[in-house]
Amino acid sequence: MTTDKPYCPPKPYSLWAVPALFRTLWRGEGNLLELLPAAAYKFKVGNLGISRRSTVLFNDPELVNHILRDPDEIFPKSDLMVSAVEPLIGQSIFVTDGEKWRKQRAMVDPAFSMMRISHAFSQMQAAVNDHETELEGRAESGEEYSLDQAMGQLTADIICRAVFSTSLDSNIAHDVFEDFNLFERHVAQTDIMHMITAPAWSNPPQKPEVLDACARIRQHLGTLVDTHLDPESNYNDIASEVVSARDKETGKAFSRDELIDQLGVFFLAGHETTASVLTWVFYILASQPNLVQRLRQEINDVVGDGEVEFAHIKRLSLVRAVFRETLRLYPPITFIPRVALRNAKVGPRKLRRGALVMIAPWTLHRHKLYWKDPHIFRPERFLSEQADQTPGAYIPFGQGNHTCVGAGFAQAESALIISRLVRRFDFSMTNTEPVRPAARLTTRPVKQITYKVKYSC
Repeated sequence: MTTDKPYCPPKPYSLWAVPALFRTLWRGEGNLLELLPAAAYKFKVGNLGISRRSTVLFNDPELVNHILRDPDEIFPKSDLMVSAVEPLIGQSIFVTDGEKWRKQRAMVDPAFSMMRISHAFSQMQAAVNDHETELEGRAESGEEYSLDQAMGQLTADIICRAVFSTSLDSNIAHDVFEDFNLFERHVAQTDIMHMITAPAWSNPPQKPEVLDACARIRQHLGTLVDTHLDPESNYNDIASEVVSARDKETGKAFSRDELIDQLGVFFLAGHETTASVLTWVFYILASQPNLVQRLRQEINDVVGDGEVEFAHIKRLSLVRAVFRETLRLYPPITFIPRVALRNAKVGPRKLRRGALVMIAPWTLHRHKLYWKDPHIFRPERFLSEQADQTPGAYIPFGQGNHTCVGAGFAQAESALIISRLVRRFDFSMTNTEPVRPAARLTTRPVKQITYKVKYSC
C-alpha cells in the first residue's frame, strides 16, 4: 500500500507497566521497547517498571548531557551491557570508561578522520557495485529476499574492505560475519526475568555457543591483525591506522589483543548499526513513492548520470535528511544504560548505589516535549531551512566526547547506499504480517522484512 499522507511507521503499542511485562514475557521476544509505558514518552524523569534494582529513565536533554559527560565519573557503562559484549570486544572503547577510555579514544580517532573516510569511499563504492550486481539478478528473476540480511551483508562488506582491505567474499571475513550473526541472535534476546530479579552487578550467564562464536571471531580478527602487524605489509586502511597509533604520553602502541578489541568494535558497531538504520530506510521508502521521486530528482540534479562521489554527499540534502529522520525514529542504539557507582543526585532525582540509569534515544527522539508530531516520518524537519529540533534531544550517535567515533563514516556510507540504490531500483515489501520494531543488539524488526526489487522506470 502506498500513501503520501503523513506517515507513521510502526511503533510499539504502549501498555501500563504490569500488562506490558506480562505481554513481553508471553511473547518471549525479550523486546524492551514493549516494556515502555506511554508515560515514558511524556515525562522528563521517571521510573521504569519494578525490579530489585531501581531503573530510572532520563528524558531531560540537560540531565542526559550531564550523565553522558559524567564529570564526576560515577555513571560508568552498565554491567548488563558490558557483560553482553565483553567476550567479543574485550576492554575496547565500547566498554571502558574514564582515563582508559580517553587514551583509547585519542588513539583511534585519527582512523575515522574526514581524510581517512574520503580515502575509504572508493572501497564503499566497490562494495555497492557488487551489491547492485546482486540486485540486478534479483530484479530479473523476481526472487524474494530478506532486506535485513541484504543490508547486513552490504555493510559488513564495506567494513571489511575499509578496515581490513578484504571483501566479505574472503574466507576469513565470511566466517567472521557468520559467527557474528550467531552472536547477535543470542545476545539480542534480553533476559527480562534476570533484569527484574537479579541485583546490581549480577551478570547474566552467556550461552556456551555464544562464547564459542566470540572465540572464533577473535581468532579470525587476530589473523587479519597479524597481516597488518607484518613489517613487510603495506596496507593503507583503517586497521593500519590503528596499528600505527601511539599513546601521546607513553608512546606505546596497542597490543595484539587490544587491536583485536578495537577492530572488533569497528566490525560490531560499523556493520550492525548501519545495517539497522538502512533496513528501516528502505522499509519506509517502499511506501513513499513521492518521496522516492524527490530523492531521484535531487540525485539527478547533484550527481547526474555519473558515479556518486564523496564530494556529492554534502549536497544531497534530502538524502541526508531521510537518513537523519530514520535515525530519529529508529535509533540503532535504543538504550544507553549507565549504572550509579554510589548514591547520587541528578537534577531533582536521587539515585541509590546500583541504580540502572537509563538514557533512551528511542523515547528522547519521540518525546512530545521536544518534537512536533513525534511519531510521524517527516524528513523535512532536518532540512536546514526547516530545522525542527530541541538541542540535545537528538542523539543517535551519542553526545559530546562520547559521540560515536564512526559517525562520519556511517553518514557517508549510508548516503552513498541510499543514493545508488534509489536511483536504480524500486523496492516492494512482501511480508503479510505487520512489522514491529524490537530493541535487540540494535533496533530491528521482530521478524525479517522480505522484499522484491525491480528496475526503476
